[in-house]
Amino acid sequence: MLILRRKKDESILIGDNIRITIVECGSEGVRIAIDAPKQISILREELSKAEVVNKDALMPQSEFLHAMQAALLKRHPQHQENTSDKEPGMEITTDQKDNIAAAAENES
Repeated sequence: MLILRRKKDESILIGDNIRITIVECGSEGVRIAIDAPKQISILREELSKAEVVNKDALMPQSEFLHAMQAALLKRHPQHQENTSDKEPGMEITTDQKDNIAAAAENES
């Protein structure tokens, strides 16, 4: 980690195309301006962490999905995969498994 001291209106260059300029220094914190190419994502760290937490909260746990799928397959055995003697067209696709899991979630 590089630690630098900068005053108001002074800048830091990162590579050839990123410039960080100190705009204001005060008791509430430091305001900075970042000049970078559009393809470079710039996000406050706390927002990045919140984004990860939110994504994790939206994704059901795989153990839960497997349990729901097993319960639904017991309830509807005609959809269960049979590795021996598979009848053509009777295999469950990933989309169908997702639909079964979604239906189970809606029933609860």
